[in-house]
This record gives sequence, C-alpha cells and structure tokens, in this order.
Amino acid sequence: MPERTIQDRYPPIDLLRYAGLFAWLCAAIPLLLMYAWYAEPVGSEQYLGWWILHLLFGFTYWNQVRELPVRTSMPHRLLTVSVLTITALGVSLMSETALGGILLLVIGGLLPWMLPVGWAIAWLLAQNIALVLVLSNISDIPVSDAALTGGLFLAVSLFAFMSGMVGLRQNQARDELRKVNSELRATQALLADNTRIAERVRIARELHDLVGHHLTALTLNLEVATHLVDGKALEHVQQAHSLAKLLLADVREVVSEMRLDDKVDLSAALNTLVSGMPEPRIHLDLPLEVALTDPVRAQVMLRCAQEIITNSVRHARADNLWITLEHGKEQVTLKARDDGKGAKHVTPGNGLSGMAERLKGLEGGLDIDAKPGEGFRLNAWVPAEQTS
Repeated sequence: MPERTIQDRYPPIDLLRYAGLFAWLCAAIPLLLMYAWYAEPVGSEQYLGWWILHLLFGFTYWNQVRELPVRTSMPHRLLTVSVLTITALGVSLMSETALGGILLLVIGGLLPWMLPVGWAIAWLLAQNIALVLVLSNISDIPVSDAALTGGLFLAVSLFAFMSGMVGLRQNQARDELRKVNSELRATQALLADNTRIAERVRIARELHDLVGHHLTALTLNLEVATHLVDGKALEHVQQAHSLAKLLLADVREVVSEMRLDDKVDLSAALNTLVSGMPEPRIHLDLPLEVALTDPVRAQVMLRCAQEIITNSVRHARADNLWITLEHGKEQVTLKARDDGKGAKHVTPGNGLSGMAERLKGLEGGLDIDAKPGEGFRLNAWVPAEQTS
C-alpha cells in the first residue's frame, strides 16, 4: 500500500487551524521569556494584561475555527473578528512591541473564511492601519518605524489573506464537485433502473407477441385435432392440447409479472444523492412502500430533492435538513424542512419554478412555508398511482 501523505491524514482546513495555533504559540515566546527578551521588562500590570489578551486571542481563535467556513450569523462573525483584532492590537500595546502583528497575520488568513471579500479586504487594511497607530504611540518607536513595520505586516498579511482565499475557493470547488458527483450517481441509479425496466418490458412484449402467438395457434390446432382422431392417438393429442394450454397460461403469467415489476428504487437514488453533500446534515425518512415507485414519479421527486438541498445550502444557511416521503390514499408527498434562517417572503426563482412545473406535469403541486428564524418548509406532492 502507498504511504499516506500529510494531506491524506489531515484535511487542509485542520492544517490551517494548526498553522494559526502554531503562530499564536510562537508569539508567546517573548511572553514566556520576558526577562531574557527585554533589557527593561514591562511592569507587572502590563505583563498580566499581556497574558490575558494573548490567552483570550488563542481561546477565541481555537473556539471559532472548529469548522470552516464559519457558518454563524454575520453579527457573530463580526464580533469574533473584532475580539481577535482588539486582543492582537492590545498585545502590541501591552508588550510595547510589534508582536501583535504576528497575530494579525493569523487573522489575515482567517478573514476570507469569516467575511465577504470586500469586507475582508477593508478589515485587513484597517487592522494594519490600527497597528501603525498603536506602534506610533509607543515612546521608543518613531512614527516612521511604525509606518514601515505596519507596511511590512500588511504585505505579509495580504499573502496570508490570498492563501486563505485560495484555500476557500478550493474547498468550495471540492464541495461542488462532490455535490455534482452525487447528483450524477443518483441519476445514473435511476437510469439503470429505467434501463432494466425497459429491457423487461421488451422481453415481455416479445414473449407475448411471438411465443404467446405461436402457443395460441398450437392450442387451436390441437383442439381441431381432437375432433379428427380417436383411440390412443386421441389420448395423446388431448394430453398435448392440455400441455399447450398450460404452457400458454404460464407464459401469460410470466409476462404479467414482468410488466408489474416496473418500479424503481427511489430510496437508493436519494441515499446516493445525499451521500456526497458536505452540508447541511440531511436526515432521510423513506418508507419502503413509497421508495418503490414508477420511473416518472421517481425522476420528479429526485429533482425536487436536488433543488431543496441546493436552496438549503445557498440561501437558508441551515445546519440540518429533514426529507420525508409519505404515501397517502390519494397522493405521494415529499416533505422537507430545515433549521435555517427562514424568510418573511419567498420569491420563487428558476429552481422552485421548475420544480412546480414538473409537479404540475403530473397533476401535482408545491406548497412553501417560511418564517424568519423558523426555517424553510416545503411540500411537493403528486397523485398516488392508481392500481387496477
């Protein structure tokens, strides 16, 4: 077996977290070796404040980057970045050095995962300007040196920012690839079932049209023969006639069974669809009697499930999505609900409009309900199959 690489053992996002933690630990070296580092150590109150701010930065960073990209609300993310920036600048102020700039580098790599691009760039510039102001207020650092130091940290922070941006784009591309791959595999599963059904129908048709036709002709000819012979010959002809009728009945029974077995496994297709979805967590409830359905309904329900998942990812920012199939006497219903942000008003886009059109083609319908803070609910239904 080939040897596993670091990338195989640790996901890239975990490596980013550990790199930020390592930079935070390195910034603590002067804190631990203050008397060896400083010719004139800072006062005890400054030293205590330095400790508190440095530990607060590390705690906030490690607690907030457990999952990237961060999916909390925008006010929460702004508060997190504010705490990190203020503590980093406070470290420089208490230590009377540019050590806070190292912590700002960590923030620079984290910003693409926390804020929209425009906001992140503005924040990157603002925090480095703030660093210059903090350094310029330290008595031993001239304004020119503070500006030069701030410029250098800005350059390195920009590099960390772009590295974080590349990581974010790669993560998004990977998730999108997994999503598309799952959709393709789910569609492939339905196509395989459709191909199997089509082949069974073709074989059933051939049995009915060819074998059934010839057996019917043979039965009629043997019926005529029973009136033309007597004695032992009649006995054999009657036996052949009975066997031909029995064989014809068996062929018809096989053809009927092959035509009845025209269901596809929607359960397998839906499980394949959700297996590659990185977010949100999807919970399926698929009763067996509903999971086996006709190809047309299965295709429509699968497309509805795809659109529901896409909306939960792009718009709802939900952590969980529940999808249930219910079978009533009159209709089959696909129910979905999430724990996302919800909305006051729902304006159907191309996806929801296309879903409604597919359902309408089967004489079905679509019901949507969303409230702020209560997530998104959707019921897609089609008439139940009529069994004769």
